[in-house]
Amino acid sequence: MRLTIFATLFMAMWATAPNCVAQISTEDANAPFGWAVCSSMTSGDDYKLTGGGVSTSDNTITLKANGTNDMRNAIRNAVDNYSIIILDGSDGAFVISKSVDIEKLTGKTIVGINNVCLTTQFKITEEIRAALDAAGVKSKSTSSGTGGTLYKSDGVTSKGSVGEACELATRQTIINQTKDDNENYRKSGIFNVSGCENIIIRNITFEGPGSVDVGGYDLISQTNSKHIWVDHCEFIDGMDGNYDITNSSDFTTVSWCVFRYTERSYVHMNTNLVGSSDSEDAAYLNTTFANNIWGNGCDQRMPMARAGNIHLVNNYYNCAGNSAAINPRKNSEFLIEGNYFESGVNKKFSASSDAISYQFVDNYNLSASGKGTTTVPYKYTKIAASKVPAVITLGAGATLADPLVIGNVSTPIDETESIDEVVGIEYYSIDGRRLNELKSGVVIVKRVLASGKSKCVKTIIK
Repeated sequence: MRLTIFATLFMAMWATAPNCVAQISTEDANAPFGWAVCSSMTSGDDYKLTGGGVSTSDNTITLKANGTNDMRNAIRNAVDNYSIIILDGSDGAFVISKSVDIEKLTGKTIVGINNVCLTTQFKITEEIRAALDAAGVKSKSTSSGTGGTLYKSDGVTSKGSVGEACELATRQTIINQTKDDNENYRKSGIFNVSGCENIIIRNITFEGPGSVDVGGYDLISQTNSKHIWVDHCEFIDGMDGNYDITNSSDFTTVSWCVFRYTERSYVHMNTNLVGSSDSEDAAYLNTTFANNIWGNGCDQRMPMARAGNIHLVNNYYNCAGNSAAINPRKNSEFLIEGNYFESGVNKKFSASSDAISYQFVDNYNLSASGKGTTTVPYKYTKIAASKVPAVITLGAGATLADPLVIGNVSTPIDETESIDEVVGIEYYSIDGRRLNELKSGVVIVKRVLASGKSKCVKTIIK
């Protein structure tokens, strides 16, 4: 009987969701906020981040995968020549041979529709993983000065030296397996955003080759760019990082995104780096991470930051077995509030002594001592940390029905739900079995409310 009632509930709710895409929750501002809309470190909510503006027939182009092996040039040409680029996934995934360079551009909006996925052409295969195991890669040192010389696939011609033993063994093994003597596979990223301003990227799934220690490309690499809003995207299996923000980038907001890894990733699941070295200028790299999920396989850098004011608000850490999560380093300031940590998350916080400050406010299952105070100049709202799993799980990722609609949007969510506190969250398989953690496939999420009522919805975890 319980299963029948449960099935009836979620089927009724699922039937009201068009195209299996979630409605925007009442907690989602559906507009740029945070550091992305600040004009300085002391002046907030005064930069109008519009991306490509209002869509018209003249400034908008829609691309579909064309069945070829590489959509890189088509996307690059579209970004260069149009203000609004819509990537339509109805004909399949967009295969990318190497990162699309988005350079020195202002006022662009790139959005996905119809479950679009941008995926790298190169992938870490089972054969490569087996060869890496045979080479003992995971046991080798990642310290500099313990590497050696690389050779081309003929085993004779030297390619130069590598400082780390782990990276050396990894790169040599992949060269031997793929015969890619020029190591073009290391360029397996999606977007390289460099020297840009006023950019919106929404509702796209980015899928990489799997993480390996080869000094490769990120799914998104953002350098020397400012006023960037990345919203409702999913990042899977980046080779080096999932999304790194470096080299004097500034005023960035990352919201309602999912970061995770699959079994394709081998080592180096270091998902989000802010600042590439200790020499980064402390006046830059101000970044907001809000309403995101760090999920399965994320091991480190959630985020790790060198320099910058980093605001972490209402994020969901569900990365059991990780090595380290939040990591302030030299010249960084962190405001960490309203975040939720599942019990299986290891080493939730670790700071270096030269971090400027880190302040904790109302987090769930996080106990750490602060250092100084950290403030931000912009206005924002937050939900109670106890509500984070329920709210963020159902809203984060490429879930938008219309990513070009930006601003206040009414939703059919029950008015009472926003004031009825979520006191628990449960996961069930499609046949009604209780799950201890989220897994890939169709999952039923049950939110238990303080009133004794419950809300159930079916979702797809990729």
